[in-house]
Amino acid sequence: MIKIGLVINPLAGIGGRVALKGSDGAQIVEQALALGAQSRVTERVATTLSQLSPAQLCFCTVSGVMGEDVLSPFDFSYQVIPCEIETESMHTCAQDTRLAVLALCEQGIDILLFAGGDGTARDVLDTLKQNGLDETLTVIGIPAGCKIHSAVYALTPTRAGELLNLLAAGTAMTQVAAQVMDLDEQAFRQGEVKSFCYGYLQVPVDDMRMQLIKQGGIQHEALALEDIAEEIIETMQEDVLYIIGSGSTTEAIMKQLNLKNTLLGVDVVLNHELLENDVSEQTLLTLLDAQKFNSAKIIVTVIGGQGHIFGRGNQQLSASVLKAVGLDNIIIVATNEKLRTLGQRPLIVDTGDNTVDKKLAGLHTVITGYEQKTLVQIA
Repeated sequence: MIKIGLVINPLAGIGGRVALKGSDGAQIVEQALALGAQSRVTERVATTLSQLSPAQLCFCTVSGVMGEDVLSPFDFSYQVIPCEIETESMHTCAQDTRLAVLALCEQGIDILLFAGGDGTARDVLDTLKQNGLDETLTVIGIPAGCKIHSAVYALTPTRAGELLNLLAAGTAMTQVAAQVMDLDEQAFRQGEVKSFCYGYLQVPVDDMRMQLIKQGGIQHEALALEDIAEEIIETMQEDVLYIIGSGSTTEAIMKQLNLKNTLLGVDVVLNHELLENDVSEQTLLTLLDAQKFNSAKIIVTVIGGQGHIFGRGNQQLSASVLKAVGLDNIIIVATNEKLRTLGQRPLIVDTGDNTVDKKLAGLHTVITGYEQKTLVQIA
């Protein structure tokens, strides 16, 4: 039986749907809560746990929102480890994560399963490194943050569960040192990406279930981006609301329209005019509910190297927004080079709503240039 240590950052990703582009720091957390943000970490962890067989696994965790509250409805055998942190309130901090990880490691766990974002991965790395476990203990991250550039996370909560099932069944897997990436959130909110490798953690090798490092575009793709933008603009319909997702590919569309763009946010365009910049999930739902247009469409791009189209850096485009727009009204754009970085891996959706994710699965058309389209699988 595999012994798993479970630790949860209950505040991970809380700034995503309210367009704060991160959750680091008490001030951002308070701002997110004041805007009505709600944590969805618990349901993402529950999704992972629901994939698992209680007969094959046992857990160690800490009390309250950092572990026990999620485990208790399931039939797993688990032990709650005493830890000198306040875990009844969701207002936890980085030090709470570090103390919880340390307490779990002292129990001789086989795998550390943690839920959070890049900041949480850093806290895990700090603790394991200080205790000489960063090169030996296997970790698996359940993605729950806003950005998640680190390669220590599963592609989705469901894939994290699948991976644990394989390990519990005795499947032999190579272990590799995967990068823990971090992003300067203050620069990120100003539209600038400053990421760096903070260190390495040990993860199982599984290209279908574990995330790869995000890869940016390259300069000679400028013409391809212009072609994609031209194709989109020529096909834009009158009185249709266009919700433009984040990324450099969609930025090219806004530039060609001569409209102000939020590189790392979501903008709204109607009749080739800017309606709103950097919108939140609630703003989108309000706009869609007002129905002052004929229909709506979402334009998103692919994260190079990872393959995500929803669930990474665009939580504003939530399952509720997707359903309000209509799942048939999603336009995916990406250069051929960006698709090539995926190898044979499919595109990924991770909205937190399994019904929506399953409905989006299958073959989809990706606009890759002017009058050029490529069929790509969404898994």
